[in-house]
Amino acid sequence: MTEPSIAGSRMPKVPHGPFRPGDRVQLTDPKGRINTITLQAGKLYHSHKGSIPHDEIIGSPEGTVFRSSGGTEYLAFRPLLSDHTLRMPRGAAVVYPKDAAQILAAADIFPGARVVEAGVGSGALTCWLLRAVGEHGHVSSYERRADFADIARANVEGYFGGPHPAWSLTVGSLEDVLADTDVDRVVLDMLAPWECLDAVAKALVPGGMVCAYVATTTQLSRVVEALREHGTFAEPYAFETLVRSWHVEGLAVRPDHRMVGHTGFLATARRLADGVRPPARRRRPAKGAYADSETTPREPAAEPDLSGE
Repeated sequence: MTEPSIAGSRMPKVPHGPFRPGDRVQLTDPKGRINTITLQAGKLYHSHKGSIPHDEIIGSPEGTVFRSSGGTEYLAFRPLLSDHTLRMPRGAAVVYPKDAAQILAAADIFPGARVVEAGVGSGALTCWLLRAVGEHGHVSSYERRADFADIARANVEGYFGGPHPAWSLTVGSLEDVLADTDVDRVVLDMLAPWECLDAVAKALVPGGMVCAYVATTTQLSRVVEALREHGTFAEPYAFETLVRSWHVEGLAVRPDHRMVGHTGFLATARRLADGVRPPARRRRPAKGAYADSETTPREPAAEPDLSGE
């Protein structure tokens, strides 16, 4: 089933300004431990370090420090979208902020874009996409599993404060139920994105982009080769992103011992105009890259020198 957009409704806003009842607030203690609460008049935040009345927080600006009854100071901010996605209830694994940021950049998600997302999972990437396309864009999400779709809907509506007017969610397989046309971007976060390329090619406008997010090298190889063989896409680009934080304390500046390493691979490709075939690849592949040497793409042989010089 499809959740239609809300005609005539205003775009949900992420709240700013003083804290209000119903706001989510992150309270961070001196050791960096974070507790997230939802403000309610008359309620108390309790911990082994004491309590803080919600009424004391309500009406205060972000970035205020509150002291608990036990004397511990807590710094209060609203959660960022990256905080929300890492802590949201999960059905499927979430797309990490570092990968979501690369998808928005590599797939060139712009305000007003019409985006199809397949494999909504827990709704983390959906939130990033909706913020990027803005009030005049639209995100159509497709999810095979109804239970994942329910979790994603709750997470997205929980972040935006209600149903988002630029979002529709359909339960079903993309290759079977995709009805969108003249789509600017397609993002595939699924086990076998190569199975959807026929449907993706029909939906994308010439110059549109497909971006596949996969976990393993075998998936990456298969989707890149499928994009090449399909004939309607330009040469794919594949990469991953690693993030390493740094410890900075006076003259003690060094990389942290832990880092966010591999989470997934991204492969992007542009849609060619109808009836156009991609140019023949001229890059010589590594020896043994293809099992059948007779079908290996090769550079054209050099013309023989008949000048005698």
